[in-house]
Amino acid sequence: MKEINPEWEVSVAQVKEMLDRRESFLLLDVREPDEYAICRIDGAHLVPLGELAARCEELRTLAADRPIVTQCHHGGRSLNAAILLRKLGFEGVRSMAGGINGWSIQIDPAVPRY
Repeated sequence: MKEINPEWEVSVAQVKEMLDRRESFLLLDVREPDEYAICRIDGAHLVPLGELAARCEELRTLAADRPIVTQCHHGGRSLNAAILLRKLGFEGVRSMAGGINGWSIQIDPAVPRY
């Protein structure tokens, strides 16, 4: 497993712990709708990466000053989303390293892999 940068990333295990503790954060799925239809983490909100900038105000309302954790298939797009959102003024956004694929492997094998 690759080492994660805690300033920019959070592990799938950490996200699971956050969910289990019912922490207040926005889990933002930045995959495409067809990917989201295959599998998703309960409570994740879909906004595809290509729509983030255009939906910035919607995201401000959704996040409501809560931390944001971005999530994708393997972690690349979600890291790009975290970078973009920080450039748009969102503070402390982090990416879920390993994406939903890592979630399926480490947390919930019932989540389909693709």
